[in-house]
Amino acid sequence: MSWHGEARWVAQLGGLRNVIRQEVIRRQLADHVSPGMTVLDVGCGQGTQAIELAAGGCRVTGVEPSATLRSACAAAARSRGVAVQVVDGSLDELDAVVDGRRFDLVCAHGLLMYVADRRDALARLSRCVGPTGSLSVTFRNGHALAMRPALRRNWRGALDAFDARRYTNELGLDARADLLDEIVSDLHSCGLELAAWYGVRVLNDALPAGATLPEPDELALLLDAEHEAGRRDPYRWLGSQLHVVAVTRSDADGADRDASVRRGRGP
Repeated sequence: MSWHGEARWVAQLGGLRNVIRQEVIRRQLADHVSPGMTVLDVGCGQGTQAIELAAGGCRVTGVEPSATLRSACAAAARSRGVAVQVVDGSLDELDAVVDGRRFDLVCAHGLLMYVADRRDALARLSRCVGPTGSLSVTFRNGHALAMRPALRRNWRGALDAFDARRYTNELGLDARADLLDEIVSDLHSCGLELAAWYGVRVLNDALPAGATLPEPDELALLLDAEHEAGRRDPYRWLGSQLHVVAVTRSDADGADRDASVRRGRGP
């Protein structure tokens, strides 16, 4: 199975925009992962995060509907010398694919902007989270949808984006942006509470899709700056995407933690 935009996605894998997104998410996840954890990566694509998690000692299962990307993930895992189980499937088929298994960590990065029913998608993912597990999801940040066109000096696009929820992404696909409090509310309804949230690609989202990597020293500084911006207020609010990590809810303190989002407190 393939999807519209797949060829463009594959072509952009080595570009700077994707490198920033993947590295920032990797660093943010590192605070929530330990060796030996079982991980389910839904929509694992070419396997960037799945392979990093496997290299860190996790037992990783990736779910991916694209045969091209499954093959790329398997090849990259072999090259890295790590084991990742990659299975054919999609979010809609997740219950059948996992067959009742539950995981210490469930990841879904870059999926929510394409689903028609966000709450149903989060419910499907949450059913795979173990009793002491966590869920890591990214979504397009509706709080900052005007930033990219504005930084590119597309003033009409910026004005149109202020009250919009739909947008056309860098792959040319129609997608949806969401707000943090909406995601937290949906997670709460699924029995999960917010543990931490971050901004993704805060400082460099205006880069063109074809931007190439700078020299290694500059790239290292750029990634460090993005990492800091993604975990600090007010910068993280301006991320192109937001990254939420949620855990099985404890009703005793869930309300306090949810309220911290509305007050803009850090993780």
